[in-house]
Amino acid sequence: MKPPSRVVLATNNPKKLAELRRVVESAELDVEVLGLSDLPRYPEPEETERTFQGNAMIKAREAARQTGEFAVADDSGLEVDELNGMPGVRSSRWAGPMGDDEENNELLLAQLHGVPADRRKARFHCALALVAPDGEELAWHGIMEGRIADAPRGENGFGYDPLFIPDRESRTTAQMTPEEKDTISHRGKAVRAFVAWLGGNR
Repeated sequence: MKPPSRVVLATNNPKKLAELRRVVESAELDVEVLGLSDLPRYPEPEETERTFQGNAMIKAREAARQTGEFAVADDSGLEVDELNGMPGVRSSRWAGPMGDDEENNELLLAQLHGVPADRRKARFHCALALVAPDGEELAWHGIMEGRIADAPRGENGFGYDPLFIPDRESRTTAQMTPEEKDTISHRGKAVRAFVAWLGGNR
């Protein structure tokens, strides 16, 4: 697959779009990054797979089909060892389909109530999928190891960031600047691998 000069990031999340644009710009690549808000709306597909890569592919395939553009999509989530790898692909819906970030965090803390620090190991896992208009597919992965805090801390980020303390850190990812988080995050690693492919194959 030849790297494209324009890609659509299949998300309505402005923070994810800003992150990909930051990494592309810092790599000094002449690649235009569009979000779904830049294009005609279409019904978003259901994420029915049991893996992050499977769900990322569902979103990227539909975006490529609907727009005729090279489409990138990610799926990511939190895997907590004490919960046998859950919430996993259900991370964004852990407190139910109508639950928000705060409710997801409250439920996770309740499920880990009384669990000692040495058993709160967790990781964020991201799969990033690229689908070409002709159907060709590629994928990249990124993982950030860490542990779950006993209370939320910090105002930055989103999702489980106020509860996640990366390895070799005392701060949660919500206490980091976006640039600090980008350098170590699961999504940052996957995005940088994708951007390295964009730049290294021209």
